[in-house]
Amino acid sequence: MDAAWGQEYVLTLSCPEKPGIVYAVSGFLVRQSADILASQQYGEAPDGRFFMRVHFGVPSGAQLSDLKRDFAQVAEEYQMSWQLNDNAARVRTLIMVSRLGHCLNDLLFRWRTGTLPVNIVAVVSNHPDFGELAFAYNIPFRRIRVTPDTKAAAEARLRGLVDEFGADLIVLARYMQIVSAELCERFEGRMINIHHSFLPSFKGAKPYHQAHARGIKLVGATAHYVTPDLDEGPIIEQDVIRVDHAFRPDRLAQAGRDVEAQVLARAVTWHAEHRVLLNGDRTVVFH
Repeated sequence: MDAAWGQEYVLTLSCPEKPGIVYAVSGFLVRQSADILASQQYGEAPDGRFFMRVHFGVPSGAQLSDLKRDFAQVAEEYQMSWQLNDNAARVRTLIMVSRLGHCLNDLLFRWRTGTLPVNIVAVVSNHPDFGELAFAYNIPFRRIRVTPDTKAAAEARLRGLVDEFGADLIVLARYMQIVSAELCERFEGRMINIHHSFLPSFKGAKPYHQAHARGIKLVGATAHYVTPDLDEGPIIEQDVIRVDHAFRPDRLAQAGRDVEAQVLARAVTWHAEHRVLLNGDRTVVFH
């Protein structure tokens, strides 16, 4: 970005579809002497909704609070749901994991090498297995034991950790516990889960063994926002790879882990870059 621009921001919005929305947003940016660096939009059929993401720069001295105050007038006129974020700010992210560490390891490596645009503030697990891995990355590790009798207390402690670390995003990197409806609602649109894409065909234990028994030809993964409806939240990203009859269950699982790590990393990245907008039970993702 040219040195004349002091700050970069990302504006995301959705509102009822009607004429004049882009004009109104552009007018706001002109009044701020802003330079549009990227702009994407999507409008559904008449009587649907309109979605927009604008990445822009403003001269030095412009304050986020002032920009929000000025844009609120535009937003009110068009009944917008909107966010305005500092592009340089990293989303504070808490990762949860159980005993499968491939997604955790991948996220930590991407974060350390600067390719995952978040600030990982803590790793939380119901098992001690990955304490040393978190320590190697100088990330705080907290274990919360979970049993049927202690589930409520465990989740209360989790909420305390979220507050303690100031987490804005929770990533379930193969965390094998069901979270409560209360936590899902508190973090609506801010809790991402990853699972294999065999659902709903191969639910329960050993899905790769079930898939092998059925002779599947594709292995995939789905990253989605968590909702009280188990594994049915708005989908952010999916991917698949081809397999064949020679793939035994352990090799299927290995292939699945590779896809899961890639899909989750993309979903977290797009969320952190404010590219994912909720549209009811679906998402609009601006690549």
